[in-house]
Amino acid sequence: MMLDEIIQKLELLENPTNIAGMARFGITAKKAFGVSAPVLKQFAGEIKKQTNDRHQLALKLWASGIHEARIIAYLIADAKQVTPEQMDDWAKDFDNWAICDGACGHLFRKTEFAYEKAFEWSAREEEFVKRAGIVLPAWLAVHDKKASDEKIAEFLPLLEAYADDERNFIKKAVNWSLRQIGKRNLNLHKLAIETAEKIKARNTKSAGWIAADALRELKNEKILERVKKKSIAQNPN
Repeated sequence: MMLDEIIQKLELLENPTNIAGMARFGITAKKAFGVSAPVLKQFAGEIKKQTNDRHQLALKLWASGIHEARIIAYLIADAKQVTPEQMDDWAKDFDNWAICDGACGHLFRKTEFAYEKAFEWSAREEEFVKRAGIVLPAWLAVHDKKASDEKIAEFLPLLEAYADDERNFIKKAVNWSLRQIGKRNLNLHKLAIETAEKIKARNTKSAGWIAADALRELKNEKILERVKKKSIAQNPN
C-alpha cells in the first residue's frame, strides 16, 4: 500500500466531531482527520499484511505530519530497525501527549535503546520530549517482563528528580510511571512507596499531588492484593 493511498483513505474518514473531542482532551495537531483508534488499528493491521517494507512506509507516514498517519507509523514500524537517530527525530515532532505515549508504548519500548532514551529525554526541557523520557518507565515496568527489579528501580530517582515540574503533562507522567513501577511486584511496590514519600517531602504543589495520588492507589487494599498475586506468580517457589 502506498503513502498517497493511505492518506486518501484517512481523508475519506475525516470526522470533525472527533477532532473537536480530541482537542477537549488536550490532543491537538497541525493536521488531523479525527479517525478513531479502533479504525486506525484495523487499518494498520491491513497495511502490515499488504506492505513488504513497512518500516520505510512508517518513516514516510511520520514525515507527513498528519496525526493519524503518525499513529499508523508507530503501529507498523519495525522496532528492530529503529535507530537512536529515528527516535530523536520522532521525539522532537511530538506535539501532544497521545502521539508521545503511543509511540513510546507501541514502538520505542520494544527497542534496545528504550532505557537509554528514558534517562536522556527526561533530562530535556521540551515538554513532550521530557514526557517521553518519563513515560517510558511506565511502559517498561508493565511490558519488559525480563527486566530485573534493580533495572526498573533505577527509574525511581529519575521520577523523584522531576516531581517538581508543574507542567500538567510532566507531573502526570511522573505519577503514572511511579504507580506502574509500584504495581509490578512487592519489592518494587515497597520502593515506589518510599519514593512517593520522598517526593511528598519535597513540599511543592506538583510533588504533593504526585505523591498523594500515587500513595492512594499503591496503598489501596485491592491493588496491594493484586501486587501480591503477581509476585507469587513471578516467584512460585
